[in-house]
Amino acid sequence: MNVTDPIGDMLTRIRNAQQRGKSKVASPSSRLRERVLEVLQSEGYIRGFAVTERTTGQAELEVELKYFDGEPGIREIKRVSKPGRRVYASVGELPTIYNGLGVAIMSTSKGVMSDSQARENNVGGEVLCTVF
Repeated sequence: MNVTDPIGDMLTRIRNAQQRGKSKVASPSSRLRERVLEVLQSEGYIRGFAVTERTTGQAELEVELKYFDGEPGIREIKRVSKPGRRVYASVGELPTIYNGLGVAIMSTSKGVMSDSQARENNVGGEVLCTVF
C-alpha cells in the first residue's frame, strides 16, 4: 500500500488507537518514524515501541500507548509540515505549544528532536508535528 504521508499515517494510527482505548498500535517501519517515536518516548507521551518482523519480511513498529487514569497520554497530535506544504522554522521562530506544555517535533540537520532540544542545539528545521 502506497502512503503519500508516512508520518501523518503513523500519527493518525496513534490518534485513532487512543480514541478506541487500545494498548498497542502497529505501523510500518522507517527510520524517520522510529526517530519520531524516540522523541515521543523521551518526552513521556508513549510507553515505548519495538520493531517487529512481519511474515512478509517487512519491519513493523509496535507502539505501546500510555494512559493516565483512563485518559490518553496524548491529548492532541497534529501534523504541521505536509508533503504539499512544508513548514520550516529558524531557531528564533521555533513554535511553543501551549506555553511550553506541549512539544513540537523537528527534523533538523542534527537529527529529529523536540523544539526544546533544537533551542539548546541552536538549530532550526522542518516542523514535523505538534503534540500536547
